[in-house]
Amino acid sequence: MLRKHRKASEKDCNIANRGGAKGASTEGYASKVINQQELQSGVAAFVEAFNRAHFFDAHEVLEDVWRALARDGPRDRPSRRHLQGMVQLAVAFHHESTDNHVGARSVLERAMRNLNGADSSFPDLDLDRLRAELALWRRYLDDSEGALGGRDVRRHAAPALPKIMLRR
Repeated sequence: MLRKHRKASEKDCNIANRGGAKGASTEGYASKVINQQELQSGVAAFVEAFNRAHFFDAHEVLEDVWRALARDGPRDRPSRRHLQGMVQLAVAFHHESTDNHVGARSVLERAMRNLNGADSSFPDLDLDRLRAELALWRRYLDDSEGALGGRDVRRHAAPALPKIMLRR
């Protein structure tokens, strides 16, 4: 079982989902454009929190970066879609930590889609390793959902929590 770091309201957990919807409003959020140092600092803080299984905090840190990143920013920065995928990854594991396995599976699928091609956005991160670890979790969550008519009955132990590592 995952360590329960902080239980958030359903509204808090769905932040990553709202921001990516077509026509979603960012009204009420700062329109500040983030600089490269703030971007790198935010990604580093996200990785640290994620790797410590502080999934809610990881989501909060990177969501602020994602919202501040200009939609038509320079090509040398991570794309908003790739940052959103990282935010969704933290949300998925937060859901898992609160025993919301259906939510975890759903958000993990979206995160994995949004992280396709993210190697160019995060060249220092070992995304091949992360994708392999996430594939184990997807199979685990798929297997759990299919057991006994959709009830959450675990047939196997959960895989180790994924870690976001630097490339060697």
